[in-house]
Amino acid sequence: MSVLTPTHSAPSHARARRWGRRRALGVAALVIVLIIAAILSVTFGARDVTTADVWAGLTGSTDTASAAAVAKRVPRTLLAILVGAALAVSGAVLQGATRNPLADPQILGINGGAGLAIVVGIAFFGLGSATSYIWVGLIGAGGAAVMVYAIGSLGRGGATPLRLALAGAVSAVAFSSLTSAILLPRINVMNDFRFWQIGGVGGATFDTILQVLPFLVAGLVICLASASTLNTLALGDELAAGLGARVRTGRLVSTAGAVILCGAATAVAGPIGFVGLVVPHMLRLVVGVDHRWLLPVSALGGAVLLTLGDILGRVVARPGEIEVGIVTALVGAPFFIALVRRQRMRAL
Repeated sequence: MSVLTPTHSAPSHARARRWGRRRALGVAALVIVLIIAAILSVTFGARDVTTADVWAGLTGSTDTASAAAVAKRVPRTLLAILVGAALAVSGAVLQGATRNPLADPQILGINGGAGLAIVVGIAFFGLGSATSYIWVGLIGAGGAAVMVYAIGSLGRGGATPLRLALAGAVSAVAFSSLTSAILLPRINVMNDFRFWQIGGVGGATFDTILQVLPFLVAGLVICLASASTLNTLALGDELAAGLGARVRTGRLVSTAGAVILCGAATAVAGPIGFVGLVVPHMLRLVVGVDHRWLLPVSALGGAVLLTLGDILGRVVARPGEIEVGIVTALVGAPFFIALVRRQRMRAL
């Protein structure tokens, strides 16, 4: 038996080395692309700027209109990076916790729940600060997650991936209808939030970033700490329990981290969809299904996608702009349709 061990272990070692090289190259490529995207984000917009303007804006100078434009793009870029990372990690965790490849904060209605709670808070309780938006958004996101899972669990067979997706889609439509019903008679609230409903990072400020940053960090820490648990849950509840995992606790904690991320991100940027769906699926091809790799790499990928989407929205509609929520929808909707067709073919 000892003679056969090296022969059988050699392919596994070679496979591990290949995955290691692929992961290292993937991380390096994403970091480089993110740096380039950040530079492009502070460079391109409605106003043309020179290299001197970019340097002046980055150093805090607002002596010229061009330098002031660059300085305004800096918090916008930082918020796009943070929100993109939060949504991508949230989607990866939800897919792992529910074992549902269609899981995404937008598709499951979590973003819609957060948005509805914020609109209710503004219209009926006079909320006006970014911190209050974040707390109310977290409550709405958590309530929506519980509601969708409860609906998807009804009937024989429990919360299957298809039932969760259908429950999320129905809930998202209901949340959107209720939000519209609240906004339509209240012109002042509608004017403030008609662009927020689309989803964008154009109104970013450093104050907003500082207020939302602790929530994003807390959610990210919880999600990253749940990576090993998500790997175990992927084996199935019975096998995971047999290996000593606390299935319900692990699923609850990881989902809570995802809800914190998407609730906080929605509060400051609006309900941006499909980032949490597209990014994890694409990056599984690069780093595999190990959540210890997938979650941090998804953060990089989400930051890249949302930053590039924001740049694209500013470039194609100059001197105006297309909100990044529309751009991600244009990218994500065909991907979602292809993914649903693929899952149906597997089921058949």
